[in-house]
Amino acid sequence: MDGTTFGRTSLLCTLLLWAFQVCSGAVTVNVTPKVEVLKGETAKLPCTYTVSPAASNTVVEWYIEEHGTRKRVAFSQGGEGKSDDSTPLAGRVTIEKDFSLTISSVQPSDQLDFYCQVTAGTAGVGEATTMLKVFFAPEKPELTKPSSQAISVGETTSSEIGTCVTMNGHPLPRIIWFKDDQPLAEVKDRKEKTYMISSVVKEASGLYTVRNTLHMQPKKADKDSVFQCTVEYSMPGDQIKQKKSDTITINLNYPSEKATFSRLNTEPIKEGDTVTMKCETDGNPQPEIDFTKDGKVIAGQNGVLLLKSVKRTEAGVYKCTATDFDNLEADLSGTINLTVNYIDPMSVSPAEPQVATLGDKVEWQCKTKASALHTVQWKKGSEVLSQDGMLSIQAVSYDNAGEYMCVGAVPSVAGLTAQASVNLTVKGKPMIESPAVGTVGKEGDMVTLKCSAYGSPAPQFTWKPSVKESVSVEGNKVVSTVILQATAEVMKDGVTCEVSNEHGTDSKTFMVSVKRADKQQGGSSGVVIAVVVCVLLLLLLVALIYFLNKKSKLPCSKKDKKDVASGEVNNGIVVEMKTDKANEEAGLLNKRPSTEQ
Repeated sequence: MDGTTFGRTSLLCTLLLWAFQVCSGAVTVNVTPKVEVLKGETAKLPCTYTVSPAASNTVVEWYIEEHGTRKRVAFSQGGEGKSDDSTPLAGRVTIEKDFSLTISSVQPSDQLDFYCQVTAGTAGVGEATTMLKVFFAPEKPELTKPSSQAISVGETTSSEIGTCVTMNGHPLPRIIWFKDDQPLAEVKDRKEKTYMISSVVKEASGLYTVRNTLHMQPKKADKDSVFQCTVEYSMPGDQIKQKKSDTITINLNYPSEKATFSRLNTEPIKEGDTVTMKCETDGNPQPEIDFTKDGKVIAGQNGVLLLKSVKRTEAGVYKCTATDFDNLEADLSGTINLTVNYIDPMSVSPAEPQVATLGDKVEWQCKTKASALHTVQWKKGSEVLSQDGMLSIQAVSYDNAGEYMCVGAVPSVAGLTAQASVNLTVKGKPMIESPAVGTVGKEGDMVTLKCSAYGSPAPQFTWKPSVKESVSVEGNKVVSTVILQATAEVMKDGVTCEVSNEHGTDSKTFMVSVKRADKQQGGSSGVVIAVVVCVLLLLLLVALIYFLNKKSKLPCSKKDKKDVASGEVNNGIVVEMKTDKANEEAGLLNKRPSTEQ
């Protein structure tokens, strides 16, 4: 063996010996594979290790990887931990005594792989990797419509529907579009009818702003569709959350296919009503609309035809016609056959006020014409007197005087009525109502008397004795009121009220008396009288028993009471007395003359 061969053999043996020594030692490092934290909070990355065989000069180091190169951020040796300068984590990172790495005020840029490396001399080197995940919820998405004109159905290119923007999220959020609460498939191919254009901006803070614009070729069915966007984002613990934007609708133009002509007030129309008729198509915008009545052009405004205080002459066939230049072949018209209900003024015969004498017969005839079946009623106040148009009073009295109404109505049309009135005056001899008795507390007091009389012409009043009066009219009667002193003469003879007109006279005497005691006092007096009568009857009964006892020697001893109770009768007389005062009864019955004791 030459020298060269020997040298090579020695070097190989040395290397094998070193390799054996390294392989015979072991360093095991344990970390948490993934640590999740919210932006701004503090993250703690644990690191533990085992060395076999034990080594005294162990070094624990934490590294990050930037642009393919590892850079140490902190280390611990001999029980003393230090952080490295000139790293993205400088001033925010510390290594604890348990070798955990603590990062304060975590930023999105801190989302990296962290390596915990342990060097234990001859035992070797070991390491493990922790992934730090940083989360921050984005803002509520803002949905805006384009400022361009309305979108037209039938265009060959897709139109912008809206733009959805969500700001400041981490990790990168995702925008999802919805139409009528149904998600739209994410399409990026601009050759499709529906597609989305998305852009992402990474802010200086490391947070993401996402902008997504929806393009479509909408159809007529989309005229009432509601659009909305949702941002979907991740949070710690594998949570997937969402935030929804406000909703928008689109201004869609589309041709008309049919027209609708309707009357807005659907109840039956009567003279004097306001009639509103509206013509509209199913297109947007509304085309030009023209109106005709029985073939003659009439003016409307914005598709509305307004008839104020309508008359029966305005009944007829109304037609609206729309012209849509985007669909000239469509029949865009509608018709309304307008009926105007009416009732003529009431015709009353005789129409002039009537004057009748007591006992005369009076008649009126009332009639009218209407557009539909109608009724005619005669009324006085709320009382219905006739329902056939004829009102007949066989023998008039003063009660019949007054105003009578003839009312016509069309029951099928609410509020369609007409009415006329006539007045009846009844003339004749005056008549005084039955007089009411005047009352005073005592002679000499003042008393008020009212004399009510019917008659036409209005009667004149005369009071005897003469006294000042006041006269008023109450309905069909005239009332004279006087106030006078209740002298002895007045209370004896009364006061006479006499009425007269050209047809005769009538008189009545009003009596005046002193008020009697009220009912409560009268009831008390009756009770007193009843008590006195009962006491007298009781005394009479006691005297009768005493007399019978003396004449017939009625046995009243205790022994005799037993005999009576057992049914034995002395001298054919049995006297039984029941009273609530047992002791008094016994004492009274046992009292006898001294000769019989």
